[in-house]
Amino acid sequence: MRLSDSSGQQNDDDQLLKSFHKEGDLNVLGELFAKHSEMVYYVCLRYFKDVERSKDAVMQIFELLITKVNKQEIKDFPKWLYVVSKNHCLMALRSVKNNKEIPMSDFMEFTSIVHPEETYQQREEILTLLEDCISKLPEKQRNSVELFFLKEKCYKDITAATGYNPKEVKSFIQNGKRNLKICMDKNGKSTI
Repeated sequence: MRLSDSSGQQNDDDQLLKSFHKEGDLNVLGELFAKHSEMVYYVCLRYFKDVERSKDAVMQIFELLITKVNKQEIKDFPKWLYVVSKNHCLMALRSVKNNKEIPMSDFMEFTSIVHPEETYQQREEILTLLEDCISKLPEKQRNSVELFFLKEKCYKDITAATGYNPKEVKSFIQNGKRNLKICMDKNGKSTI
């Protein structure tokens, strides 16, 4: 699936994103989101298979962007938005089953292993395996991965919370990601 039509669209997205970062004008973010809202809707529809729920999710995802856009470096807005949308849907499906919110949205590329054609049970099995693999990480890697991906903390906040230095934090996150991939692959779930 190609998410960007042309380099012109990419440049336009970049300009709108820069403008939002500079001015904080929600109208600018709304304009940027509107260009890709149809894609967001169809992502939601593939997961929820319900028109109204998908429309509601589009609005929820826009609300998420207000904070998420400033927390991450975004190189390709449509691809980034696709992942945010997909993760939002997966977590919403999971929270319905567990009747509680699991703060795993934006959990990096590991959720990219879940394809729209897979059943809810298959998606649930993958997320359960991911949680199990996280629990098996060495303590420093587990702490860093959970703080960075699940609690959306920046390196500086992780350093303050754990006492690890910034180079250690970066190393623990990178090694944690690698070990998660190995664990998922061992269990027959291709990840990255």
